[in-house]
Amino acid sequence: MTDLVLVRHGETVWHAENRYAGLSDIELTPRGHAQAATLAEWAATAGLAGVWASTLSRARITAEAGAKAAGVELRIDARLCELDFGQADGLTAAEMNERFPEARAAFEADPAANPLPGGEDPRAAAERFVGCLEDIAENQGRVLVVAHTTVIRLALCRLIGVPLSEYRRVFPRLDNGAITEIRLSGEQAAILRFNSPIGVIR
Repeated sequence: MTDLVLVRHGETVWHAENRYAGLSDIELTPRGHAQAATLAEWAATAGLAGVWASTLSRARITAEAGAKAAGVELRIDARLCELDFGQADGLTAAEMNERFPEARAAFEADPAANPLPGGEDPRAAAERFVGCLEDIAENQGRVLVVAHTTVIRLALCRLIGVPLSEYRRVFPRLDNGAITEIRLSGEQAAILRFNSPIGVIR
């Protein structure tokens, strides 16, 4: 049995305008760095057996202080990267509606079956992310995984049997620096908490 603490990276410079950040390597804001410091304070007493992060700097930097505070090595894995949004990367929803309105409408109707133009198949993204979580879970304990909003929500749906097309409705938001904890036991998964502020979780 393994408990995985999934955390969305700290706030980035694209956050204020709600721009889609997929594989673009976007910098953290000062608030994002502060969120990483808060995560590190939590990690120091969280009883973590490991800390993992995606290769993207916004996740890696958020995780680094936490790994140091927990006294464990930071492990990096590309399978934890965000969904590739293709031509939508860096755009707002309004800009997508201007540039490719039909594709955006199809995405909103069923985001799993209709990737944004040039983007990654969300079903493939869910499989790679969950595959990484399953590998991490081979070592029992409590593990912090710092990653990204869309792949985390896709993975949650995949793990608890919710259709991937529903990920935006069932999990409408995931805050920067908030904790979502799941328990994996064999092929079974349970959500222990979702989108919880760090200040109330020990």
